[in-house]
Amino acid sequence: MTDPEKPRRVEIKHDDQTVAAAEVTASTHGDRPARASLHPTSGHITPGSRASLVDAVLNLPEVQASERLEATVPLGDAESLQRLRERTDATETRPAGSTALVDAKIPPDPGRQAALDEPGHRGTHPQDNHPATTLRQTGRSR
Repeated sequence: MTDPEKPRRVEIKHDDQTVAAAEVTASTHGDRPARASLHPTSGHITPGSRASLVDAVLNLPEVQASERLEATVPLGDAESLQRLRERTDATETRPAGSTALVDAKIPPDPGRQAALDEPGHRGTHPQDNHPATTLRQTGRSR
């Protein structure tokens, strides 16, 4: 298990190329908000990749253990912001320079994780289950 005080990197890959990544810091005890900084690559990204990144971040056990999420998302990244609104409660968004700051409540829903883990799960976006899209999680020290 990774150290909860060190950021964890989550990547979405398409054909062995990272198309979106996030740095996530969260306490496994849920005593502090989880924090995530989402970074989609520039240029065209396969539809659904940004939503898949949000799902991967919100499905991390240490994020699920938190009551709140504080995230930074590039301003104008409508796909990530929409998925955050779908997956969280009491979501507040405000601009800050070239990013959007998101503060949201993470709903307690153990059934959601079980459904997402089901074999053959079909996500909201068609690319969620694209065979060439893979998820990679790494622990990373500062």
